[in-house]
Amino acid sequence: MDELPIVLGAGGAVLLVAVLAVRFSIRLGLPSLLLYLAIGVVIGEAGFGVRFDNPALTQSLGLAALVMILTEGGLTTRWSAVKPALGIGIALSTVAVVVSIAVTGAALHLLLGLDWRMALLWGAVLSSTDAAAVFSVLRSAAVGKRLVGALEIESGINDAPAYIAVVVLAEGTTVDWSLPLLVVYELGAGLAIGLAFGWVGAQALRRAALPATGLYPLATVAVCILAYSSGQLSHASGLLATYVAGVVLGNSRLPHRSDTLSFAEGLGWLAQIGLFVLLGLFASPSRLLETLVPGLVAGAVVLLLARPLSVLLSMLPFKVPWREQVFLSWAGLRGAVPIVLAMIPLAQGLPGAEKLVNAVFVLVIVLTLLQGATLSPLARVLGLSTKNEPSELDVDSAPLDELGAELLQIRIQPGSKMHGVYLSELRLPGGATVSLVVRGGAGFTPQKTSRLQENDQLLVVTTAAVRDATEQRLRAVDRAGRLARWKGESGR
Repeated sequence: MDELPIVLGAGGAVLLVAVLAVRFSIRLGLPSLLLYLAIGVVIGEAGFGVRFDNPALTQSLGLAALVMILTEGGLTTRWSAVKPALGIGIALSTVAVVVSIAVTGAALHLLLGLDWRMALLWGAVLSSTDAAAVFSVLRSAAVGKRLVGALEIESGINDAPAYIAVVVLAEGTTVDWSLPLLVVYELGAGLAIGLAFGWVGAQALRRAALPATGLYPLATVAVCILAYSSGQLSHASGLLATYVAGVVLGNSRLPHRSDTLSFAEGLGWLAQIGLFVLLGLFASPSRLLETLVPGLVAGAVVLLLARPLSVLLSMLPFKVPWREQVFLSWAGLRGAVPIVLAMIPLAQGLPGAEKLVNAVFVLVIVLTLLQGATLSPLARVLGLSTKNEPSELDVDSAPLDELGAELLQIRIQPGSKMHGVYLSELRLPGGATVSLVVRGGAGFTPQKTSRLQENDQLLVVTTAAVRDATEQRLRAVDRAGRLARWKGESGR
C-alpha cells in the first residue's frame, strides 16, 4: 500500500514530462517518439536502474497500445479525404507488404548471412509503417490530400498483414496452398467484423439517450475494442477490425462527435507515450550498440531498396507520377509497430530474436531522425507542397430526445465559402433554424440580414426528420457558397 503513492506519482511525473516534451520536440524539429524512448531509457537500467525485461508483457501492452492508436486513427480519418486514394492505400498495405518482405528477406539473407526463415522474419517485422508516426506527422504536412490519404490508409491497414506474416514465420507454420486462403480469410473477416461493429455501434449511439456527455466517447472507444477482441477470437485480423470500426464510427452522425474525437485524440497520445516509454525502458544501450551494424544495414535495405521497389510494383496499375512515388517511398515511416512485432518471436524464445529486437530499435531511431527531418523539404523539392486548404465544416450534434430534435453546433473554418453568406441565403429546410451565433466570444440572435464570418460558431436546432438534409445543405454552402444549389453541390 505504501508503494502505491510512489508508483502513481512516478507515473504522473513521467506523463507530465512526456506531454511537455511534445512542445520541446516541435521546437527542435524532432519527432516526439524519440523523446519518449529517451525518457524510458533514462528510467531504465542504464539510468535510474529500473530493470524491465519481460518480452511477453511488453508485447501484450504494445498490442493494447496499438489498438488505442488505431482506434484514434480510424475515428479521426475523414472518408472524404481518403476515398480518392483508397485503391493506392490498399495496394500499399497489401502488395507492397509482400514485396517488402521478399526483398528485405533476400537482401538480409545475402548481406547478414541469416537463414531464410529469420531473414524473412526480419522482412515481415520491418514491412509495416507506423500509424502513430503517419497520423501525427503527415496530417500537419502541406502535402496533397491524395498522398496523405494513401499513407493514412496504408498505415492503418498494413499492420494486419504484417502481424499475420510475423506470427506465421515465428511459429514456423508450413507454407502451402492454404496459407494465401488463410490470409484472405483473416483480412476479409477482419474487414467484415469492423464494418459490422462500426455500423451497429453508430446506430446504437445515435438512438441511445445516455445521461452524461462523457459517456458517448467511452462507448465509442469500447465498440472499437470489442471489434478487436471479436476479430481475434474469430481468428481474423483484430487490428484491421479496430481501424475499420473506427473509420465507420468517425464518419457517422454520432452525438457529441467533437467530444468523442477529442477524447480519442487524448487516448491516442496516452497510448503513444506509454508505448514508447515502455519500449525505451525495455531497451538496453549496451545491447543496442552490439547490433548497430546489422540495424544500419537493415535500415539501408528497407529505405533504399525494399520500400522504393515495393511502391514501384504496387503503383503500376495506378499510373502514379514518379515524384509522388518518390515521396511515398520516403514517407514509409517506422516507429513502435516494428518493435512490437519483433517482440512476438522474442516472447516465443525463437533463437536470434533478441538480435532482431535490438537491431529494430537501432533502425527505428535512425530512420525516424532521417525521414522525419527531411520529409517536408523533400515535398518542396519534388513540387508536392500545397497551400493549406480550408478544413471541412465542423459539425457536432447533441440529441434533444424529449423534443424529437437535435442541436447542431457548427464552426465556420477559415477559408470556408460560408464566409460572407447572409443567414437567409443558407436556405435551410423547414424545421431547422439558426438560433444563436457566437462571434469573438459574444453571442447574439441572428436575423435574416445577419452575415456569417469565418470562426463563427452557430447553434442550429433541427427536427430529427430534416437533420440530414440540414447538414447536407450546410456542407454544400461551406464548399460552394451561396450559389451551391446552382453549382450542383449537394453537400454529400
